Amino acid sequence: MAIAIGETGLGCMAAEDARDEPEISALVASFSGVLYRVALSLLRHPAEAEDVVQETFVRVLEGRARLAEVRELKPWLVRIAWNLALDRKRRTAPVQMDEVVSASLISRERPADEAVAEARQLARALAAVDRLPRAERDVLLLSAMEELSTAEVAAVLKRSESSVRSLMFRARAHLRERLKSTDSGPSSKKGGRQ
Repeated sequence: MAIAIGETGLGCMAAEDARDEPEISALVASFSGVLYRVALSLLRHPAEAEDVVQETFVRVLEGRARLAEVRELKPWLVRIAWNLALDRKRRTAPVQMDEVVSASLISRERPADEAVAEARQLARALAAVDRLPRAERDVLLLSAMEELSTAEVAAVLKRSESSVRSLMFRARAHLRERLKSTDSGPSSKKGGRQ
């Protein structure tokens, strides 16, 4: 068995296993981006999200004997990363997303003042997401990746598709209410006085 760590991540294949299981380096190349975004949506810390992705593929390597039996790789990998991110979030003190991280998600072509305002608005929206009930928050975060279908979100969370659709509807409604109430709250009135 040869293990190599390169630009694309871990690669692991033995000649006798090549016909039975997908190549790990191909999994890394195909799924590391979505796994990173899933972990980042929950942890809001880039280095922590990268650690979760690495740990996900370490788990895949450890359980590679079962890899050939996995029917749908994407939901299976996302479930591993999601659970690892949840575990990591429980073990560490909550750290609020700072303006630097949220600003990094905003377009670089925008003027600085617009980018800062948009970063603050994004941080406010993410804080509202954090206050949603757990089931609604989980569905919203997983579906926000735009790479996970309702069926895949259902597989990750071990729920029915109709349950996921219902939770998504409620999450969006609750999020709209919370963002609307913060828009008309005291922080928006401060802007009017300046």
